[in-house]
Amino acid sequence: MISRLAGQSSALFQRWLTRRIPASSQVVLNHRRIFIMPTRAGMGLLLLLVIMLIGAINYQNSLIYVVVFTLGSLFWVGLHHTYRNLAGLELHASGSQPVFSGEEASLGIALVSARREHQAIVLGWPGSARRQVDVPAGLSTTLTLYHPTERRGWLRPGRLRVETRFPLGWFVAWSLVDLDWQVLVYPRPVAAPLPGLAAAGEGLGEHWLAEGVDDFQGLRNYRPGDSRRRLDWRAWSRGQGLHSKIFAEPQHESQWLTLEQAPGPTLEHQLGCLTGWILQLEQRQQPYGLIIPGTRLAPATGAAHRDNCLRALALYGRTA
Repeated sequence: MISRLAGQSSALFQRWLTRRIPASSQVVLNHRRIFIMPTRAGMGLLLLLVIMLIGAINYQNSLIYVVVFTLGSLFWVGLHHTYRNLAGLELHASGSQPVFSGEEASLGIALVSARREHQAIVLGWPGSARRQVDVPAGLSTTLTLYHPTERRGWLRPGRLRVETRFPLGWFVAWSLVDLDWQVLVYPRPVAAPLPGLAAAGEGLGEHWLAEGVDDFQGLRNYRPGDSRRRLDWRAWSRGQGLHSKIFAEPQHESQWLTLEQAPGPTLEHQLGCLTGWILQLEQRQQPYGLIIPGTRLAPATGAAHRDNCLRALALYGRTA
């Protein structure tokens, strides 16, 4: 019963927080987005002041009155300075790069100060390392935060805690901002032997040709930079224009990768095998294609093709 009530309270708080601080790639901290309360040191000081005040009233000691009201004034001033140290700070989310499951996602953030300096600003998520930074007046400071990844698909880190205890440490002012980060997490690569060449239909699995020195393939118009040894001087002498000879050499056969080929007891292990194969084939510069339910990517090589294949594996079976 208690856990159920706690869960309902947490859900209500999250809904209230979403209305008060909605997700955005840019956030300016103001009075609606900043919370503040005494730290343990501040609560201890407050309790001490109450005890000293009772003693001053009981013994009518003017010196104790001076100490109590002096420390009380510092306590009140510290409250406002701690709040002002966070108020007006702008946070801007920057892009992030895809990572493999198990790696830490790097998330860029810029902190901008429009008017005054912000000191000892601490940022981080629960369970991850926190970063402390100072932001000069009228300037910006950029830094990279790291968030662990555990599963493939889209990673949404959740609300980032931004806090400060400057200058006296008696108060902590904080905000929970959602900078709407999204990081694509690829499956964790699994080392496995490459499967044999697999055809995925007629005409697939054939040899492909690249420009080389073995077999003569024909002529094409001259391009600046072509080797003079490959120019067709006979055609040029007959007035047919300047052409270059094209030679080609056979390359590796295209490799089709399918989910059925991947060994493993679970889907995640199979997707990891496909990820490992893609990285191996890309390193060899051997054309490869990918076939999984709902996705068919024709054989190719290059960073864009690799990223498209890894993205398909990362989002396979994911609805969000």
